[in-house]
Amino acid sequence: MLGLLRSVWDEPGPADPPARVWRDWVMLAGFTLVIVGEVLSRPELPYRWFAGAVALAVLPTVLWRRTRPLLAVAVAFGACGLAPLVTGHDLGLNSFVFVLVLAYALFRWGSGRAAVIGATIIAVKLLFSLVMGFLGTGDTVGGFGILFAATALGAALRYRNRARQRELDQVKLLERERLARDLHDTVAHHVSAMIIRAQAGLATAPMNPDAATDALRVIEAEASRALAEMRGIVRVLRTDEPLDLAPTPGITDLHGLAGRHRIGPSVDVDIAGDLDDLPAPIGTALYRLAQESVTNARRHARNATRIEVNVVADAASVRLRVSDDGEAAPVRAATSGGFGLVGMTERAGLVGGTCEAGPGPIRGWTVTAVLPRA
Repeated sequence: MLGLLRSVWDEPGPADPPARVWRDWVMLAGFTLVIVGEVLSRPELPYRWFAGAVALAVLPTVLWRRTRPLLAVAVAFGACGLAPLVTGHDLGLNSFVFVLVLAYALFRWGSGRAAVIGATIIAVKLLFSLVMGFLGTGDTVGGFGILFAATALGAALRYRNRARQRELDQVKLLERERLARDLHDTVAHHVSAMIIRAQAGLATAPMNPDAATDALRVIEAEASRALAEMRGIVRVLRTDEPLDLAPTPGITDLHGLAGRHRIGPSVDVDIAGDLDDLPAPIGTALYRLAQESVTNARRHARNATRIEVNVVADAASVRLRVSDDGEAAPVRAATSGGFGLVGMTERAGLVGGTCEAGPGPIRGWTVTAVLPRA
């Protein structure tokens, strides 16, 4: 209980409460007319001019109820509690209903500390009026009920807005993670390929000048693909086109990873099982996982001559295994300095699958992913 009370006391107020807007001035003008009208229309009310003057004096507190809610409550309820000492009885103006707006604002915009202190001020005012005989028991109980309803409404809207803000923050975080994965799996893949080709071309150019020309051709092709995929991502971001409708690679594009390269290890792709009815998100995830695994192997597998990509499908799941025959390197993932394995694990998890990577049983590095067909 003590921890709960301390958390309420230490709770900060909402950030950047809205400043005064035209509605506040309309509210001020409206309540002013109501107060003046009630004073003029109730000649039987004792000390009606004094009560009206007190109401008009504290009415401007509605203008800073959001930025200074505790001060507004303290001024308004303090004045309403002390003014009856002059007249000897309750002021009796129904127009004082505007203090409900202040009570609402206290719990909507105030900090936890301000809410506790303000609620205490309100309770003290009501109990003081009851003890001094300015209010009867029924009026006091009714006042507590009405003020509780106003404060409860303010607290409910406050926490509803906070929950909505948390949801928006979570959506933004997920969107940032998705963009990071897409950029890494598309543009970063092609840039990595260009770096590998450029390094290989520079290393072999003195002995084989044609290798530099071949490297430039590959770099040009990879740059064109990177530009095309970047434009696709930008199109999705700038238009209302859903990401699912944007051109994305699938299971049939896995064969494009295969090939016998003059520089670096060869890539062999083997697909077994029925993949005709595989959903597009699963196919895209498989391709991206295989693509990233092949890129990592070509960059980090020392003295590797072959990379194998195996896909096996059954009735319930699809299994991907990418392995190389490079030298054993148990710290390869830790030294890469990138986010490839993190993105691969996230991508597999988004479709209900798993992805693991580690040293192979004999040599090299092995990536294994299991994705559901549904």
